[in-house]
Amino acid sequence: MRKQVVLALLLAAAAAGPAVAQDQRGGVPTETEERSTNQGSGNDLIWNLVGCLGLLGVFGLWRNSDNDGYTDDPI
Repeated sequence: MRKQVVLALLLAAAAAGPAVAQDQRGGVPTETEERSTNQGSGNDLIWNLVGCLGLLGVFGLWRNSDNDGYTDDPI
C-alpha cells in the first residue's frame, strides 16, 4: 500500500506543470533571452568548435592508473 501511495505521488508530481508564478515575468526578458535574440547565428559554429577543443583538452588530462583496487593511488 505504501509503495502505491509513493508511486501515485511521484506520478502526480511528474505530471504537474510549472507554477503559475514562474510564467509571469511582467514582460521583462531575462539576460539569456536578450543575448539569444540580439546575437546572430554566425558565431555558433565557432563557439561549438572551441567547446569541442576544450573537451578534447580535458580528456587529454586523464591519467591512466595502475591501481588494482586494493591499494590507494599516490597523489
